[in-house]
Amino acid sequence: MLKKHVEAYIKENSPTVPLTSFEKEYVESTHLIQEDVTVTPIQLVERFSDVYVERCNKESEETLSEEGTSFLEKPISYLKDHKQEFLYIESQAFSIIGVDSVSLELDDIFATYDVMFGLKLQKKYEATLKETMKQLFNTDQPKMAIMFNQQDGVWDMNFALNHIEGFNESGSISENLQLMYHFIFQLLSTIESNYH
Repeated sequence: MLKKHVEAYIKENSPTVPLTSFEKEYVESTHLIQEDVTVTPIQLVERFSDVYVERCNKESEETLSEEGTSFLEKPISYLKDHKQEFLYIESQAFSIIGVDSVSLELDDIFATYDVMFGLKLQKKYEATLKETMKQLFNTDQPKMAIMFNQQDGVWDMNFALNHIEGFNESGSISENLQLMYHFIFQLLSTIESNYH
């Protein structure tokens, strides 16, 4: 779970480990930092400095173009103006939360900004996962689909970013990506503390 991914990240980056304030809070509460490790405070946006972005066609899934990090400064409403596209995004940051990549698109029917990804989490956490997600969303009727993918051993997740506290349609893709990262981090941290 989260602890395992964070431990691997710390080991990989020791002795100087870049952490955001909420990540630092988590490693302190779970006692993951050894005395010989120094924490370097970073802003969450710095997690995505290595981001890889593809603009893809929804129908054919064909790549239209590869984009640099500057593309992330566009407002997320870009997806409303280009409804036939979805964004495929990879970043090293995702390994901390047990995700390989994410896709972002505008839902044609509900006009919500949907994020899709595979979450590395055991099947036994199903009830806690679903309950915690409902608690963390800022709506009583969250739009989400969660299904365990037996073949890959991951949870296929799909939910509307609109339901995350702090979502802003005029905010950049980068800001909303950070929001999603923080949400998943919080989700896993809550599941972890509730499960033990």
